[in-house]
Amino acid sequence: AELGKGSFKYAWVLDKLKAERERGITIDIALWKFETPKYYVTVIDAPGHRDFIKNMITGTSQADCAILIIASGTGEFEAGISKDGQTREHALLAYTLGVKQLIVACNKMDTAEWKQARFEEIQKETSTFIKKVGYNPKTVAFVPISGFNGDNMIEGESLDPRAKAWYKGWKKLGSDGKEVSGKTLL
Repeated sequence: AELGKGSFKYAWVLDKLKAERERGITIDIALWKFETPKYYVTVIDAPGHRDFIKNMITGTSQADCAILIIASGTGEFEAGISKDGQTREHALLAYTLGVKQLIVACNKMDTAEWKQARFEEIQKETSTFIKKVGYNPKTVAFVPISGFNGDNMIEGESLDPRAKAWYKGWKKLGSDGKEVSGKTLL
């Protein structure tokens, strides 16, 4: 892997180990704290790679909410939700470890050309399997993003024009049963 590779620019913020930066994968958990007018937030970056599942469990066991990152590319999504897929395993572990709040980030939407049909397919199939795990899909926000480009992660204005044609934001049921909406991942 190329050090400082653009595709890992957001991961680089929390990936501190030399091996993480060289290989382009998260190995250990990392914490990043900030506060909003309403909340104290600790972001726990946990590895997704199968070889580091123990570290993923350590990070996830401390969380109140999880962001399940799903690769939207052709073949990647299908591999992740297959019987032995990492995405399926991560959702199950998060729920088992007590994480009851879930956000699904459909990453790499740029590689899927920001197609609405692909996003809706991922949303439908993911909803089916997270329901089996124990989550209520109606309480889960599904957000199309591109981590590589930074699209729709923090600012809605950064959303690719192809997505702006169909994506108007996410809606979910809050813990009080009322509808909550937003546009971006964070």
